[in-house]
Amino acid sequence: MAPAQNPIISRHVAVIGAGAAGLVTARELRREGHTVVVFDREKHVGGLWIYSPKAESDPLGLDPTRPIVHSSVYESLRTNLPRECMGFRDFPFVPRGDDVSRDPRRYPSHKEVLAYLRDFAREFNIEEMIRFETEVVRVEPVNEKWRVRSKNSGGFSDDEIFDNVVVCSGHYTEPNVARVPGVKSWPGKQIHSHNYRVPGPFKNEVVVVIGNFASGADISRDIAKVAKEVHIASRSSDPAMYEKLSVPTNNLWTHSEIETACEDGSIVFKNGKVVYADTIVYCTGYKYYFPFLETNGYMSIDEDNRVEPLYKHVFPPALAPGLSFVGLPAMGIQFVMFEIQSKWVAAVLSGRVTLPSQEKMMEDLIASYATLEALGVPKRHTHRLGKIQCKYLNWIAEECGCELVEPWRGQQVDRGYERLVSNPEHYRDEWDDDDLIEEAYEDFARKKLISSRPSHYLETGR
Repeated sequence: MAPAQNPIISRHVAVIGAGAAGLVTARELRREGHTVVVFDREKHVGGLWIYSPKAESDPLGLDPTRPIVHSSVYESLRTNLPRECMGFRDFPFVPRGDDVSRDPRRYPSHKEVLAYLRDFAREFNIEEMIRFETEVVRVEPVNEKWRVRSKNSGGFSDDEIFDNVVVCSGHYTEPNVARVPGVKSWPGKQIHSHNYRVPGPFKNEVVVVIGNFASGADISRDIAKVAKEVHIASRSSDPAMYEKLSVPTNNLWTHSEIETACEDGSIVFKNGKVVYADTIVYCTGYKYYFPFLETNGYMSIDEDNRVEPLYKHVFPPALAPGLSFVGLPAMGIQFVMFEIQSKWVAAVLSGRVTLPSQEKMMEDLIASYATLEALGVPKRHTHRLGKIQCKYLNWIAEECGCELVEPWRGQQVDRGYERLVSNPEHYRDEWDDDDLIEEAYEDFARKKLISSRPSHYLETGR
């Protein structure tokens, strides 16, 4: 849509979460002239990238009364995407050669991502907007504004009124546990990857890992270093799938889905194989979860994990622009998505860009659901953008007049995922996209975002 002709408006905005999405949202809102308060339950910026050795008391994360551990990071985690395509566009995620404590690898550890986010927060003076150790417990509309109730670490509660609320609280905290026939009477241990930290507790065990994408591939191989056997159950596999993997430790098998779990401790796979297991580890993703949000029943999360109604995954039509969400879709170039979505939100709140009418937004939303259904996309994948991620982000970029996504970013994601699938053991340290590395650093240099181009990756291949 064409930019609005109204005078620029300054809003008082609450941002929930100080992870990557909340940090860049706070920056973009302030750049657009809004006043911002960021609420975060942690002591530092970083959100899910803050590693904690603590896990929740309920290993499956099903008990609603359990104390929540926000992060799902495990000790050995490295990024599953190259660092060049991960960073914000005017603050590239490049190696810090001047600091020996930093991780220069192209696929660095979670500690390096956290250090990058802290660098970003310092560079743009974002911490001055953040109330740390302050949890948002309720958000609700009142007289065309929004009441935010928060509670700090000392137990003090506060109610404040804001013009707008932007939810940036992430979606990697509430475990999604796959349904396994017979598992209620199965006698072994069960844990969701949200509560996985280190492989030690699985020493000499027979472990079944459900899920074989990024976290499943990582965790199964991490556990295999100490376990007796590890068996991976994958929904995407052929029903007859059965393969022994010689790496990393010659004790890892891949199977099709689980047929049933039995009272005698056995797990029966659809390929007919039977193993007697000690533990099941669910690497089966997460549910969207906003327990603080009260919209009088307007918004909901259905059993297929679809958050609705949301126009372009950001604005609930009847509540826009008072309420918005940044970071809800799942895609490869997450940080850039946060940045572009937050630019759109900031521009809409200032009046520089206008949204369609509520009716038009609902029409668009209903049409998008019909398209997904016609294409055979499962309802549970509503917020997975996959191959259309760049098209989606470029649509938003055009709406708010910002730069389109650089083609090399999407290409790095696509080729990176191809390597993950074909070479899960070594994809982080062996690659075939030197041309895209060159293009990324040429882009950074042309925009004067870096003073020199590191040649380390091209010379060493790692």
